[in-house]
Formats: sequence, structure tokens, C-alpha cells
Amino acid sequence: MDLMKVMISEDDFRVAELHAQFLRVVDGVEVVGKALNGEETLEMLEEQQPDLLLLDVYMPDQLGVDLLHDIRSIAPKTDVIMITAAQEKEVVEKALKYGVFDYIIKPITMERFQETIESYQERKKRMAQIETFDQEAVDQLIKSSNEAAATTTISVPKGIDPLTLEKVERMLSDAGDKGLTAEQASGKMGASKTTARRYLEYLISIGKGRAEMNYGKVGRPQRKYYKG
Repeated sequence: MDLMKVMISEDDFRVAELHAQFLRVVDGVEVVGKALNGEETLEMLEEQQPDLLLLDVYMPDQLGVDLLHDIRSIAPKTDVIMITAAQEKEVVEKALKYGVFDYIIKPITMERFQETIESYQERKKRMAQIETFDQEAVDQLIKSSNEAAATTTISVPKGIDPLTLEKVERMLSDAGDKGLTAEQASGKMGASKTTARRYLEYLISIGKGRAEMNYGKVGRPQRKYYKG
């Protein structure tokens, strides 16, 4: 199976690298470039023709949403996910009118990010498998897109229990400089890895945790969590 090519357009190189780190833990994804402004975005898009573009709104030379018309012309097969702090009604409306797959408002959690990427991968896979669309197939595609859009403005995950959150925060404190992976946290919590990650990412979103990518000698990099 070919890797899904993803390009990042973000004027803050630190945020761009964070998004790239998020993508590295998703199977089947390859980051093919990072652009720091609108001009670089269009040049790189024309050269790379990625499957997916992660696009910020606020860039030094022009707004990301103002690039959408040119993006459609230069790379008609490239889908767009907006990842931005912009919450103005006119910006969101313009992005949706150009058919962006999702619009995620910063600060984002790793869980929210991965859900969006995996949802996009699933839709892309479904599109590739269907030769002719009947009404049911179209309805399923539209439903999946609407479900993604419905969670666009959520920047912290649901289902956070205060007592469990306090327990996870203590676990991070006890771990000290060693930190914890989501898998280790899940074992200590007696919960699933997904649930553990949700609490860990929530602590990051409220400034009580931080995370780093741990690159071992073999295998995939691991995301480790530390007390903020």
C-alpha cells in the first residue's frame, strides 16, 4: 500500500514539527514537506502534489483561506485540513465553502489530531475501493465528513473524570524524569491505552503536562508524557 503523502503549511516551525511528530505515529503516512508561508505553500504543492495539506490560516504573507482557490487550481486532488487558532465566522465559512475535510481549532490534542487523520484515511480508502457510487455509498461518505466537522471546535476531549484526572496527574509526578508512555499509563490506570492517552493529552492542553518523542534504537518512536 502506498504511503499517504502529507504536507504541512505552518508559519511557526516549532508547531510544524509538532504536527510532523503527531503524523509519525500514524501508520501509512509520509510527511513530504513543510512550508512557512503562502508562497512556499503553493510552490511546494505544485511540486509534491500531496494527498493531504495541513493548512494554517495566519501566515506572514497571506491568509491560508485566501490560498484555497489557488490550491484547488494547482493541486486539484489534494485535500485540506485547516489547523489554526482562527475562530472568526467569515474564515470558518470560507474554509467550509471550499470543502476542507476538517477545521481544527488550536490548541489541539494528539487524540483529536489522530482521529481526524485516521478518519481521512478511512474515507480515502473507501473512495479507492468503490468504482460506482450508489446512494448508500454517497450517504456514508457525507456522514463521515459531517461527523468530523461536528467535532471541529472541540479542543479538549469529553469524558474527563476529575478523580481519574487527579490520579493521572499524580502518576506523572511520580514518574519524574522517566516519564510515561500511554501504554504504561494505561497499565497503572487499569484502563485502555486510548483512555490513558485522552487524559494525558488533556493535561497537556491545560498546561499540566508535556510530551516528547522518544526515539529508540529500533521500532517506532514513542510519545512520552511528563509533568508540566
